[in-house]
Amino acid sequence: MPLYTSKGVFEPAEYGVVTSLYAWTAFLNVVLTFGMETTFFRFSNHENVALANEKGGAVFTTSAYALLFSSVAFMLLGSGFSGSIAQGIGFPAYGTSVLLLVIIIGIDALTTVPMARLRQQGRAWRFATINILSVLVNVVLNLFIFLYCMKKFNAGETNAVIDAVYDPSFGLGYVFLINLISTGVKLVILLPEWPPFKAFSKTLLRTLLAFGAPLMVAGLAGMVNETADRIILKYLLPEDIADAQIGIYGACYKLAVLITLFIQAFRMGAEPFFFSHAKEKNSRETFATIMNIFVAVCMSAFLVVMLFIDLFKWFIPNPAYHEGLRVVPILMLANVFLGIYYNQSVWYKLTDRTKTGGTIALIGAGITIAVNFALIPIIGYMGSAWATLACYAGMAMISYAWGQKHYPIPYNVSRVLLYMAGAVVLWWAVESSGFEGTVGYVIRSVALGLFLFIAWRNEFRKGLLSFQ
Repeated sequence: MPLYTSKGVFEPAEYGVVTSLYAWTAFLNVVLTFGMETTFFRFSNHENVALANEKGGAVFTTSAYALLFSSVAFMLLGSGFSGSIAQGIGFPAYGTSVLLLVIIIGIDALTTVPMARLRQQGRAWRFATINILSVLVNVVLNLFIFLYCMKKFNAGETNAVIDAVYDPSFGLGYVFLINLISTGVKLVILLPEWPPFKAFSKTLLRTLLAFGAPLMVAGLAGMVNETADRIILKYLLPEDIADAQIGIYGACYKLAVLITLFIQAFRMGAEPFFFSHAKEKNSRETFATIMNIFVAVCMSAFLVVMLFIDLFKWFIPNPAYHEGLRVVPILMLANVFLGIYYNQSVWYKLTDRTKTGGTIALIGAGITIAVNFALIPIIGYMGSAWATLACYAGMAMISYAWGQKHYPIPYNVSRVLLYMAGAVVLWWAVESSGFEGTVGYVIRSVALGLFLFIAWRNEFRKGLLSFQ
């Protein structure tokens, strides 16, 4: 993102096209994988152990070939109608980029089950190596094209390498071409893992598809909550400014990444912790304490970004994007509520009410769509930011009320809300003080330190010691 939003690379309107097309990609990924990753994990445990660990295990073979057939069909149809698809979604000039995305999505779906197989077999190093290599290829090629070739070409310099690989008229198409290459690298490495067809089972396929269908629906609802705003903006904003506004919104949205990264890390560790401690004495009190600590950490991250936003904003080097910084506090609070929801999700997982998660996600999707359609025509992309906050706050509140009926956990709601409100008020007070320069940084540092001290005194010292 810092590379794409640099001066001389992509202006907001061009970055808006990238943002919008990747938003569509998120939806298609969910449809094409059809919940097969989770389905594979679920059913592979029911196979004979020896069979499950062989390359030709029935569940592995059937799920892998199911996605192979659907992905090849998707790529053939999508490639044939890429121009019409580009026209239909409002990007008639980017048919080539849509074609590349169709192939990327298809290959991504093809690699889903083999990558899941590595996890199921405990081959963590190979799993990590393949992913890291794919990312490295992506990053290196981006730096080569946009930082070396484009920069030198725009400066009037050229050489045999630049002449051979760089065409300025291809523009943002390189973003998707590079993505295709990095995704293709992953597929090539995984080819030796591919199972023989002999273990494919039509009967098992029907069972897998029946299990995966509701997972796909829940996944689509989740994607509505995460990415639909960037699609809806395209149709509700005036045509002459829509792409630029989407680009500004999409770039500033990523400044909430500090909280997002923490939430993802939390999810990886929290779920096995919740399951392993569920039957212990006072486990629910422990879960409540974790919620307090979680929110305290999230709001600390909120303060780090918002108190020093004048530094963080330079992750977006082009000032043309900076008008969108006003969405950052709203989106960061939205992500805190999303983290609270993930924290609460323990109740329906421990009580085997997993369909509840899909129901709540669908309600959230309804909130997202309704608020976006209500506010975007009035306040533009700020409406999308408020819709995100309304969605995740609504999901957290619904989950809390529902959970207290089936698996009551003594969450300290007043303390959680106090941490959130206290951090927001503290940030607002510092911003309103008007101090800048060295004095301003000192005041901001003191404010952050004050919040951390209060959180440590109230939660961390007591809570962390209780887990030892």
